[in-house]
Amino acid sequence: MNNKINNVAVVGGTHGNELAGIYLVNYWRDNEPNFLIRNSFNTQTLLANTKAISNNKRYYDCDLNRQFSSESLANMTLSNYEQSRAKVINQQLGPKGNAKTDLVIDLHNTTSNMGPTLLVPQQGEFYDLLSIYIRHIMPEVIVYLDEEHKSNDEHHLLCTLGKRGVIVEVGPVSQGVLKHEVNEQMAKMTATILDFVDLYNADNLPELPKSTEAFRYLECLTLPVNEHNQRIGMVHKNVEGNDFKAVNPGDPVFALFDGTEILYQGAQTVYPTFINEAAYYDNNLAMSLCEKVLINNPRG
Repeated sequence: MNNKINNVAVVGGTHGNELAGIYLVNYWRDNEPNFLIRNSFNTQTLLANTKAISNNKRYYDCDLNRQFSSESLANMTLSNYEQSRAKVINQQLGPKGNAKTDLVIDLHNTTSNMGPTLLVPQQGEFYDLLSIYIRHIMPEVIVYLDEEHKSNDEHHLLCTLGKRGVIVEVGPVSQGVLKHEVNEQMAKMTATILDFVDLYNADNLPELPKSTEAFRYLECLTLPVNEHNQRIGMVHKNVEGNDFKAVNPGDPVFALFDGTEILYQGAQTVYPTFINEAAYYDNNLAMSLCEKVLINNPRG
């Protein structure tokens, strides 16, 4: 892979009710294009799920951010609105595996208390350096690694259309609502990533720490249900709102409606995130569990 990044895409509205990215992309495009301009690369903007944006809904037919595996993009029988829209975006930013876009930055909100989070879907020197740089400039940013359980071809995220891609994920904010602090954090993260790319292209990165902390995805936990797939409990109050805080073996993670607690049965300390994300209730997903890791500076 050619290391230099020549073309960057900043995407908002992959989910139509996550408003920060939609409004920021519109504002930058129409009022402050210089916000996105750097000397060493070109930047384009895209509003991904225009029909869902118009309806202030996460999606119209199905989740657009689950349609970008190579298999799904090649399957012409997948033709509802989001499945068709994914194929159009693939031609605009991709095609996947031979992309004309060197980096995709996809802007998202979450109802979970994650703060400003950089979601990294792949491994490599670029991602390690970016993670260390962004936490050097913005120590409040959490780095969430989602890079080991899928190859790039299998990854279904929009950001994996590019040769490289990341998600800027900021919360908590309710669906369909704007929140000042969230918009500020998203804008600052986006500018910091663009600054990094410019420095990376010029081989002019500042001296960076030897390592930085990150959280690597392990597995998901689902809400407790009965034999009829009806929910019988909820996320425990000790876990709710405590994204990236430690849960130890034997700690309560769910509270059943009858007052019973379900304890975490794993063998190691884990760090939940996407806790009680409203959009994931369709699938009864309660949280993702992570392990804490160090990202080492590949350049020493």
